[in-house]
Amino acid sequence: MSEGNIYLALSNWNPESWLETFRTHAPGRKVVTERAETDPSIEYALVWKQKPGALANLPNLKVIFSLGAGVDHVFHDPHIPDVPLVRVISDDLTMRMTEYVVWQVLDHHRFGSIYRKQQQNRVWHEDPRQPAAHEVTVGMLGLGVLGRDAAEKLRALGFNITGWSRRPQEIEGVKTYHGKDGFAPFLGTADIFVCLLPLTPDTKGILSMTMFAQLKSDGPLGAPVLINAGRGGLQNEADILAALDRGMLSAVTLDVFNQEPLPADNPLWTHPKVMITPHAAASSSAGAIVPQILRQIEAFERDGTLEHVVDRATQY
Repeated sequence: MSEGNIYLALSNWNPESWLETFRTHAPGRKVVTERAETDPSIEYALVWKQKPGALANLPNLKVIFSLGAGVDHVFHDPHIPDVPLVRVISDDLTMRMTEYVVWQVLDHHRFGSIYRKQQQNRVWHEDPRQPAAHEVTVGMLGLGVLGRDAAEKLRALGFNITGWSRRPQEIEGVKTYHGKDGFAPFLGTADIFVCLLPLTPDTKGILSMTMFAQLKSDGPLGAPVLINAGRGGLQNEADILAALDRGMLSAVTLDVFNQEPLPADNPLWTHPKVMITPHAAASSSAGAIVPQILRQIEAFERDGTLEHVVDRATQY
């Protein structure tokens, strides 16, 4: 069996935990973080926001693995070799995202920001508006692996769930919409919107005033809440601020941004209706992801099969 070398092309990540995990699980494979101009020994590349051209001139490269849930960062490189690109699908990554989504949905549902402010001011007052979960609808933007799992967990807590995706999807107990024709009807359904869409040419900037103008304004939480843990490029941040100030959105949680780290002078930091987390919703764990990638490599070397291959036309 081939023992092709693996190239780790990472930006803003410390590679040591990845290298150590490979040494533990695949001591027979060489894993490098630097390469010669052309290196015929490299057959697999594992990438996170690789530098443009980092994968060029690798004559025997066979597969590229994205180490994050999304693959838009890979397509920023105009010199991507024409080999299969594989998304990482990990139970660990999925559960981390679901934990984040459930945490934020419940925090907004139970008026967490109001009670934190009351605590700061030593105010004892129970908000009389608290609805039950079955009175609140959560709308999932994106019904892939991450969106489906979060939807199922939220439904188990009693929330009504609707969902929108590019292609038709069927999920038990979830009212689903799809495509351009289904987008506007979907927007009228929810009190809390959770965005887990991939970033593609079709979804770039989708969280904008065009969307916010179509939301209902009389739900049990007042205006709807927006939670984006997908990609920063999905959101128009100026439009989000304007929608908050105009009462079109009642609150927002953002884990991702157009520029990361978020600049210190960005007004999102200080807006009273914005919750910010530093792209921490679902961190990739080497211990969880490396064994899965190795299984994929072994299957590919055995019979040429790969799972979760990205469609380059749609970029997901």
